[in-house]
Amino acid sequence: MNSWLLSLIVFVCLSGGACLGMRLRARLPAHHLDDGTKDVVRVAMGLVATMAALVLGLLVASAKSTYDDAISEFNKISADLVLLDASLAQYGTETKDARDLLGRTATALLGRTWVQKASQAPKLDDQQTTWQGRELYRKIQELVPQNDMQRRLQAQALDICQSLGSMRWLLAAQQEGTAIPMPFMLILIFWLAALFASFGLFAPANATAIVAVELCALSVSTAILLILELARPFNGIIQISSAPLRDAIAQLGQ
Repeated sequence: MNSWLLSLIVFVCLSGGACLGMRLRARLPAHHLDDGTKDVVRVAMGLVATMAALVLGLLVASAKSTYDDAISEFNKISADLVLLDASLAQYGTETKDARDLLGRTATALLGRTWVQKASQAPKLDDQQTTWQGRELYRKIQELVPQNDMQRRLQAQALDICQSLGSMRWLLAAQQEGTAIPMPFMLILIFWLAALFASFGLFAPANATAIVAVELCALSVSTAILLILELARPFNGIIQISSAPLRDAIAQLGQ
């Protein structure tokens, strides 16, 4: 589900919970709103608030860790591309076809990872990129070294190719596994809606209290938006920079 839409749903649920609490206050008998009842509700909602805060904190930490890992792994891919091209260049002119294919593969990877349209998802596991990577590996394998230096360069290039492939599939797997499970999100929204219902139940019916509750609902919904956006680092409003890969592509073939 789109992160903006889900954040809007969270905001509506929290605002609705607060409105429900305010309506209940007008309908409940007076002895349901005495000081003893308020203390019990506040203690119960304090526990819910603590659990929700812990869960939100864990989600933010997890999403930020995913974001940082993606930056680190893609920076390594960019560095390995330059290193692989340098190894092939040192090998000799026999690697011209392999170096050209490396440049095309890297350019295709850039276009499929940082998509131009918001409606499109990044394709880290694109089959065309997989085929190009395998073809590059085959071309390097078919080289016939003439001396010890070329043998070392060929072995190094094959190792870098394997590292690039495993890093790409690791990123693809992480992208598939970063989405927050919907049952988990529904439970969290229920906790938060119950908490906001308690706010409305005991909040005075004036503009200041209503604005404060709405601002609180907006803050929580934007926190959910932040979590969802950090969990998809290759698109959205907080996507990682493609500059390292672009700089690496500019170095290829030189």
